Amino acid sequence: MINQGKMVRFLLAIMIIVALFITFLRSPQVGRILYPYFYREVIERYAASYGVDPLLVAAVIRVESKFDQNAVSRRGALGLMQLMPATANWIAPQLGITVLTEEMILTSEINIRLGTWYLANLATEFNHNRELILAAYNAGRGQVSGWLAEGVWSGSYEDVADIPFLETRNYVSKVRAAYNRYQALY
Repeated sequence: MINQGKMVRFLLAIMIIVALFITFLRSPQVGRILYPYFYREVIERYAASYGVDPLLVAAVIRVESKFDQNAVSRRGALGLMQLMPATANWIAPQLGITVLTEEMILTSEINIRLGTWYLANLATEFNHNRELILAAYNAGRGQVSGWLAEGVWSGSYEDVADIPFLETRNYVSKVRAAYNRYQALY
C-alpha cells in the first residue's frame, strides 16, 4: 500500500510536470515552430506593395496549404494560397502577367503575389472587413455579396455562425485564430 505522503508528492510532481509542459507549449519558440513564417521576405514585399497585413497573408497560407508550395486541393486550387486557376488567370493580366501556366501558379513567388493582390482586391470591395475578405476568399465574392444583400450574414465575426457554408464558417474561424497567433508571435 502506498502511504499518503508518497501519493501527495507523486501528485505534486505530476502537477509540476504538467505546468512546465504547458509553459513550454506556450513559449514563443514552440509557437514559431507550430506557426512558421516561411517565405517571409516574399510575403512582406507583396503585402507592402498591395497594402495587406503580411501576417494575414501568412495566416491564409498556413490554413490553405500549411506552407506546402505544391499543394493541390481536390477542387483544383493550387499552391501556397490555394488559388483556383480561373481566379489566377483573372488576376494575372491585372499585374502585367501575360502568360500564366499551372506550373507558374505553383511557384511560391507568383502564388504569393497573385494571392496577396487578390486579398487586397477583396479588401477594397469589402471595405477592409477582415471577416468578409476571408469569407470571399474561400466562398467567392459573389456568394458573400449575396449573403450580405439578403441579410443572411452581417459580416461580423460575432455572427460567423450565420455563414451558410460550414466550410467557410470554419475557414474564417481558422484564419482568424492563426492570424491572432501570428500577431502574438511575430
